[in-house]
Amino acid sequence: MVEQAAEKPRLFQALWQLGKPRLSAMVLLTTWGGLALAPGEIGLGRGLLALMMTSAAVAAANTLNCYLERRTDGLMKRTRTRPLPGGHVAPGLALAQGLLLSIVSVFALTLWVNPLAGALAALAIGSYVLLYTPMKYRSPHAVIVGALPGAIPPLLGWSAVTGRIDYGGFALFAVMFVWQLPHFLAIALYLREDYARAGIRVLPLTHGDTATKWTIIIYTLLLLPVSLALPHFGVGGRRYFVAAALLGLAFLGWSFTGLKASSGTRWARGLMLASIGYLTLLFAALAMDPS
Repeated sequence: MVEQAAEKPRLFQALWQLGKPRLSAMVLLTTWGGLALAPGEIGLGRGLLALMMTSAAVAAANTLNCYLERRTDGLMKRTRTRPLPGGHVAPGLALAQGLLLSIVSVFALTLWVNPLAGALAALAIGSYVLLYTPMKYRSPHAVIVGALPGAIPPLLGWSAVTGRIDYGGFALFAVMFVWQLPHFLAIALYLREDYARAGIRVLPLTHGDTATKWTIIIYTLLLLPVSLALPHFGVGGRRYFVAAALLGLAFLGWSFTGLKASSGTRWARGLMLASIGYLTLLFAALAMDPS
């Protein structure tokens, strides 16, 4: 009886890990940003529900992704200890959890927030699981498809308040969409060996490191005007504009240092961490100067 009781927390922890909870902080930050910046009122209860169910939708997509990639996850050093390749959770249980979280999150958002929020959650889950996951093994451009569900949380938060998609919400979506591209390419650079073992076609493997670094520079350069455009659509004020310009120039400058011959996996990992810091500070600037 004692041994069985001890197994339950480990199983619960494994099921929790299937949803990749470390991503939840970023999802909560960007969804909250959309909720806080949107014109209008949503109320505390509905706002908290929107946050929770958006996180649940992301956990659903991640769980289903883990189910579909359980074999290839076992080939990669970074992922081989995950619950499914590690044998801590039965595949059928993981599939059931992913489907249940999908149904609950989409229906809760539809019924108690608004139908548009539910539709955006369904789009995020479907595009991540049905489009991005299989495309990773066919094309290095899957990263562009994968940026779609990753950019939906702030738009969902905005639409939860307004009940519509307008320029302000789409501007937040655009920032998140473009930001993910240099972020994920940096990950691809420093984890290229893992991706090669799993047969995932990332840009460093198909086009080389130099082409990948120039692509990072192009996307980071594009991020600058996209982030500076927010005040034009009523999101962020003058202080935000100055902060976004300084952050964007610093991020761009860091990306250019990757062209040095001495830059390698350590630089790529540093850029990935810097991108997270950039996004966090950008949303902090929006919170301090929303309009």
